[in-house]
Amino acid sequence: MREPLTLPPEEMRRLGHLVVDRIVDHMEELRELRPVRAADAAELRAALGGPPPEQPGDAERALELLFERVLPFGQHGDHPRFFARIGSPSNYVGVLADAAAAGFNVFTGSWTGGAGAATVELVVLDWLRSLCGLPAGADGVMVSGGSVGAITALAAARRARLDGRSDPAAVAYMSDQAHASNGRALDVLGFAREQVRSLPSDAGLRLAPGALTDAVRADRAAGRRPFCVIGTAGTTSTGAIDPLTELAVVCAEHGLWLHVDGAYGAAAMLCPAGRAALAGIERADSIVLDPHKWLFQPYELGSVLVREPGLLERTFGLEGAYLRDVTGGEVNFRDRSLQLTRGGRALKLWLSIRVFGLAAFREAVARGIALAEHAEAVLSARGGWEVVTPAQLGIVCFRRGSDDGEQSRIAEAMVRGGYAAASTTVVRGRVALRLCTINPRTTFEEIERTIELMESA
Repeated sequence: MREPLTLPPEEMRRLGHLVVDRIVDHMEELRELRPVRAADAAELRAALGGPPPEQPGDAERALELLFERVLPFGQHGDHPRFFARIGSPSNYVGVLADAAAAGFNVFTGSWTGGAGAATVELVVLDWLRSLCGLPAGADGVMVSGGSVGAITALAAARRARLDGRSDPAAVAYMSDQAHASNGRALDVLGFAREQVRSLPSDAGLRLAPGALTDAVRADRAAGRRPFCVIGTAGTTSTGAIDPLTELAVVCAEHGLWLHVDGAYGAAAMLCPAGRAALAGIERADSIVLDPHKWLFQPYELGSVLVREPGLLERTFGLEGAYLRDVTGGEVNFRDRSLQLTRGGRALKLWLSIRVFGLAAFREAVARGIALAEHAEAVLSARGGWEVVTPAQLGIVCFRRGSDDGEQSRIAEAMVRGGYAAASTTVVRGRVALRLCTINPRTTFEEIERTIELMESA
């Protein structure tokens, strides 16, 4: 008799080939698809819902339903003309690593449970540590993305500066351009809204060191306890970079933890232009970086780096009688974040760099910067466009006319048209169109055509 929940080996191979073929076909045909494909909720529910079947079904038919009625609907963050928000221009080697990790059911919560995959994670974290300029010995952990990364890093900051307690007098600081996930992380960690200072950004949409210093001194004078500053290495709206070196000086003077949200932009350290723009990131106490953005990996892959060795373990260390057989070894990653059960997220970045080499990643990041600069040049040359913020770390913001509603209508028309997807944001109180150009497979001609279609829209 066949074992429960198994298929014959020949059937597994046949279905596996079908899946690989569909993935490769999708990647080959991606440029011909819409970057965003909407769907009717009722139609999808009718096709996909209903009671769970009691008896076995046709596996090939179920896969066909997956590929035809599930996967096409939504945004294709890896599409070369997906310029909305921040894309995820992943690569096929990362897909293979994810498939292998799922197939082997990799576990990296403990050294005993997954020494091989844990070693890969240590190697990848050391690569990222070196990239960001943190000293040897700095710790880290792979997480799902920037949101969980923020909770992880700020919990470590609370442990380091507040002895792990949510002191009602404690205060954290960021700019009004910081990602909303940072405020949410502080809320989850028990900080009240009045303990978070969202400071007005300067003319360059950056956290101003002078304003930060004034706020810290005012809070100290009022008996409060400043403990943490959140700087941003590439804001989501405009790609602006806070003055990290100056912020580090302020933090050193006042004994504050400096957390750098580099979920989007920190990977630009790979290329000379990015390293120059991100000067000072090496002075951070913690950094969040998402390889599923500008290091071209499939979702979900974020990372947290912490300067102080052992701090993550002091923050998240987990004990229990049921864990007594899986202690010791080189590292137990369950003690570095909220997750005990965790897969092999690092495998895809490790394998991608092994296959393509770091130079290919460096060139791909530099191309994303160049594409945004090209978009800015085209907008300036064509007339009728206002460049609201210059190209920074692969993002440029702009407007057509004086009506805020017109910007939203242009973005909506582009999505309906199906050629390219842009998005809008708000810059200094005005709605602006926005292109994020980090996909290395995007051509300069596609940038030009997108702007032409925006004019006609």
